[in-house]
Amino acid sequence: QVQLVESGGGLMQTGGSLRLSCAASGRTITSYTMGWFRQAPGKEREFVSTINWNGRNGSTRYADPVKGRFTISRDNAKNTVYLQMNSLKPKDTAIYYCAAAAGVLLSTIPRMYRYWGQGTQVTVSS
Repeated sequence: QVQLVESGGGLMQTGGSLRLSCAASGRTITSYTMGWFRQAPGKEREFVSTINWNGRNGSTRYADPVKGRFTISRDNAKNTVYLQMNSLKPKDTAIYYCAAAAGVLLSTIPRMYRYWGQGTQVTVSS
């Protein structure tokens, strides 16, 4: 079992930055693909970003709306994944979830991820 706990969410003005963290416990996430998803009120959960096990160049993927603004990274020694969010926009407002998947590579599909955190709220005011 892998337990995931997100942190770092909050209220931010348009153009601001936040860094989300996802701390894993129960098992090392070294071999897991890690992803970030988000869900806005009344909408389905959507893919944000994913990173493969070693996080090296070419091993990340982003949804089009966040490309160039968000950066995913991981520190396997700390069993933690991060999402740096810059140039925030009101449409980024959502609950952000961290997820872990084994045996898949850079999947954008929520059902491919076995473990999920409880989420952290991000609100961007205009």
